[in-house]
Amino acid sequence: MLARWAGERPDRPFLVERDGEGWRAATYAQMFEAVRRIASGLLGMGLSRATPIAILSENSLAHASLSLAALYAGIPVAPISPAYSTQYGDLRRLRFVLEALQPRLVFAEDADRYRDAFDAVDPAVTIVSERGAVSRPGAGTLSDLLATGIAPELDAVHATVAPGDVAKILFTSGSTGEPKGVINTHRMLCSNQQSLAQLWPFLDAHDLVLVDWLPWHHTFGGNHNFNMALYHGGTLYIDDGKPLPGRFERSIAALDEHPPTVYFNVPRGHRLLVDVLSAHASFATRFFSRLRLIGNAAAALPHPTWTALRELARRYGSGEVAVTGSWGLTETAPMATAVHYLLRDPADIGLPGPGTELLFVPTEHKLEIRVRGPLVTPGYWRRDDLSASAFDADGFFKTGDAVRFADPSDPAQGLRFDGRIAENFKLSSGTWVDAGAVRLAVLAEASSLVDDVVVAGENLDEIGLLLFVGSRARGEFDGDDALRAAVAALLERYNAAAGGSSQHAARALLAFDQLSAADGEITDKGSVNQRRVLARRADAVERLFAEPTAPDTIVMPAPVPAPGAAR
Repeated sequence: MLARWAGERPDRPFLVERDGEGWRAATYAQMFEAVRRIASGLLGMGLSRATPIAILSENSLAHASLSLAALYAGIPVAPISPAYSTQYGDLRRLRFVLEALQPRLVFAEDADRYRDAFDAVDPAVTIVSERGAVSRPGAGTLSDLLATGIAPELDAVHATVAPGDVAKILFTSGSTGEPKGVINTHRMLCSNQQSLAQLWPFLDAHDLVLVDWLPWHHTFGGNHNFNMALYHGGTLYIDDGKPLPGRFERSIAALDEHPPTVYFNVPRGHRLLVDVLSAHASFATRFFSRLRLIGNAAAALPHPTWTALRELARRYGSGEVAVTGSWGLTETAPMATAVHYLLRDPADIGLPGPGTELLFVPTEHKLEIRVRGPLVTPGYWRRDDLSASAFDADGFFKTGDAVRFADPSDPAQGLRFDGRIAENFKLSSGTWVDAGAVRLAVLAEASSLVDDVVVAGENLDEIGLLLFVGSRARGEFDGDDALRAAVAALLERYNAAAGGSSQHAARALLAFDQLSAADGEITDKGSVNQRRVLARRADAVERLFAEPTAPDTIVMPAPVPAPGAAR
């Protein structure tokens, strides 16, 4: 597709990044020329499909050019979370990933920023950077690769790249253990985009423009969004903001300068966007001026956020704007299901894409969803043990996610996400708690005051909640006691509609700090890592369930049994 658009739309901007107060673009023709030169340089260094490249870099033109060059030459590429190099301090995760990957070359766009990370890189591995100094023998620069002439063997090597060859190795977040290197083949990446093109044909009918922050070491940003722009000859503006305090303003500025035709985000980002759209009509008018679709991924979208987005789209949109959802994993590269019809509920994840088979297996009173098809990984990089256990006897990948039918009598009405089975837990009574469903239901009632919810109570008698309250909500009340009373009233409304002990919120504790991305409480894709939060805030969980009850704990009345129910 890069070669196609370089021929058909040579002057169309493909990737555009911040450059001081302005923007710097690479057209399709410029990117294709750079990719061929870099690929030639990589081959000249002796790299092949057996010698992967690790990328330590945020999203950028340099990152993209090296990654596409590796794909062009059939060399596996592994973008690594920058947090492993810059935020965790001890480099343990980075060392683990590099040991598992065994790269032949490490690219760090900014050598000064990643200088400490080089201590985790084997001295025999070549380091290449775009800027900054690398004080080790044999280090190179991206400029050196770009100065390479086109290798005589390049076209022949490119022609041998096969669908089943490894394109990327994407490491999972490691929230339930050490990171795993998920093999992404060329077949997986191509089948995903072809499937999306058939489900959403409007993508080919308009000039596609994306403004996107989602990281390329994650499958949503690096496969779904990046490849969508490339597949349809569109333009991707690399947003250097994030849905975090102090960073989201950069995203708003980018969206204001370059209104997208398709917009993707995670629930946290959508919620922050709703606040800005609601407060600034001029920005909302510009944002919706050519928008066709708003997509959500990574976690289910809370109902109030979904409703607000739909209402804002109707008010400011120039045409029909679909607010839709999809579902997938790193192991499905990523889209396995998508909504391509009118969305009825934000938990809807649609139907399987062309070529995708789904299998439903009863597990812990839920239906686990399993996937088979050209979109599914063959396994994990150099982990045959994990690869073997990831599939059932019929070749379906075991996802660990649960779904239910929107209409059990009519499967064509699609599926709804029903939580991650690994997040669920049992109370001391043996009752299963669906943590994801409780979290979304509480947010639906309390989102006016509560930014996020984490559900606790494993092996205990009742459910407790850690409620993360933003500074804006705190400032609306005369003291924390008044705020707790307001939150308690919202929880009372939630409990009135909830079921038994598996849903009843018995107690809650307010947290006034932000969930920490640096400490892994927020994943790179912006979703809440529930198990990490509970582990890191074990003291708060202990306080939540302490007896006698801590003064700042909200204690809710026990549920009233229905008339005639056993007591």
